[in-house]
Amino acid sequence: MRKLTAGTLNQALGLLGELLVARNHPEQHFVVCGGSSLLALGLVQRTTTQDVDILGKIEANRLVSPRPLPAWLRQAADDVRQQLDLPADWLNTQVADETLFKCGLPEGLQGRLTPREYGARLLISFISRRDQIFLKLHAAVDRDGGRHLQDLVDLAPTADELLDAARWTRTQDPSEGFLFNLRALLKHLGHDPLNAQL
Repeated sequence: MRKLTAGTLNQALGLLGELLVARNHPEQHFVVCGGSSLLALGLVQRTTTQDVDILGKIEANRLVSPRPLPAWLRQAADDVRQQLDLPADWLNTQVADETLFKCGLPEGLQGRLTPREYGARLLISFISRRDQIFLKLHAAVDRDGGRHLQDLVDLAPTADELLDAARWTRTQDPSEGFLFNLRALLKHLGHDPLNAQL
């Protein structure tokens, strides 16, 4: 089973786009975050990722939840998986938690997207470095570091970027436990948050 490199990612999305045309499926426009977005835009030195994280879908110029993916799209993705020996969930919407849409994505995210066409019927818009910082900080606090923390470090956010991201994460989880862990992580990153309004 292969992990996705920048080249494999391009190949997989290209094949998926070809299948949408060959099977006469409707045009799709997805917003993608996470490791695949980092790879596609070359924002960090990371060389592989496990999957393509679909954060949202653009419909009538509005960012909406991508859930659930239609059965025909899941089938096309599975056909790509078999051809390229990819993980079973290489294309998924796990990151598209309804809470994000209820509490709000980072302001202006849609205007910072980088779109790329994969054939005539598949458009993928990758989120910006700024928005990666916001989502990676939230994930690093929420899931106790790991790959998300390393990505955050590699993105090399400034103190102001981290503070903006930290304030946004509080809209997602206002609990005292999250705040405690957020402050600890910011301090670990070399930014003492004690005097910051979070």
